[in-house]
Amino acid sequence: MCAELLTKNSRVGEVVLADSRTDPAKAMMKRSGSGKLSVVTADASDPRSLKKLLRGKDLVISSVPWELHRRVFRAACDAGVDYVDFSLTADNMEEFKQFHALCGSSGIRAITGAGEDPGMSDVFARHGANILDSAEEAYVRDGDSGSAEGYDFFSLWSPVDMVEEATTPALVFRDGKHSFLPPLHKREMYEFPEPIGPLPVYNTTHEETYMIPAFIKGIRHADFKIAIDDNFAAAANTLRRLGLSGLKPVDVRGVQIRPIDLVVALMPRPVDMAGKVKGYAGVVVEVIGLKDGRRTKVKVWMTMSHERAYELCRTNATGYLVGSGGAVAAEMLIEGDVKDRGLLVPEQLPAEKFIARLHGKEIFVKESIEPA
Repeated sequence: MCAELLTKNSRVGEVVLADSRTDPAKAMMKRSGSGKLSVVTADASDPRSLKKLLRGKDLVISSVPWELHRRVFRAACDAGVDYVDFSLTADNMEEFKQFHALCGSSGIRAITGAGEDPGMSDVFARHGANILDSAEEAYVRDGDSGSAEGYDFFSLWSPVDMVEEATTPALVFRDGKHSFLPPLHKREMYEFPEPIGPLPVYNTTHEETYMIPAFIKGIRHADFKIAIDDNFAAAANTLRRLGLSGLKPVDVRGVQIRPIDLVVALMPRPVDMAGKVKGYAGVVVEVIGLKDGRRTKVKVWMTMSHERAYELCRTNATGYLVGSGGAVAAEMLIEGDVKDRGLLVPEQLPAEKFIARLHGKEIFVKESIEPA
């Protein structure tokens, strides 16, 4: 989806789609009819394959699961190729500083965490903070009312990332310090803007809880909550208790396998859900602080229907929004809106330019300002 959007940019001459499974990429290339697209087979876990892939390229956009990002990132640094990804490359801020230095020494520009959330959500937080005189709190809420007939247990983004997110302790930032809550610790109802409406949400560990306090001055409280269907939440808790969300390989009749990989193998792939999902997805960011001496809340949000995303790019709204965030970040690199070398996060990008580019991709950002 990100690639399809970039083919429409006049400054992009060629887009190479690389994956170990190329059937979806070939189908997209055929459907789009763009002469800028080509497809190659590549393995993100193989340094030699990455080196060959990046030779002679200007920019790599990594959409692999988070655990493979480091390999693509290091390959980009080695090749001197600018870099964008959809989720935070570093595990912590100390590692982030090391990666920033690595980018600087290799002379590349890199933007990490530039999807929907993280990505748009962080830009929304920056935009909200820009409106206030001082920002103190920032809360991200991810909502999705999507349903698909015949499917009770599915993820519209990376299934392995979603299962892990729902079964590990949840990061929060309170009084200037990070701490963790138990997995899916507290269910509460959040009133998302129409047409999504009220949905149950839970704290989970997400990049924004690291990034927003680190890169927006004055933030003392921050967290991320995502809407999780009650059936999915119950299943995730059962998987965790049984050890089926584990990341360490176990012996199964002489074969080493990670339990989480077995679970994910039994789930439908997001590409297989295209055109089957009905409803809306969106993200809301609330930033609270002082404006003219009064406590004020700036709320920034957007929504998109899964049906409209399918009409535009034969994908679901989640894929469209994540891909659009990456496409905007890439365009800002290509067109010179980002000149600094090193590793950047969306909070460091010009928020108003980012949002204006989203509007050009049918993602219409809204905001409200009210007393807190």
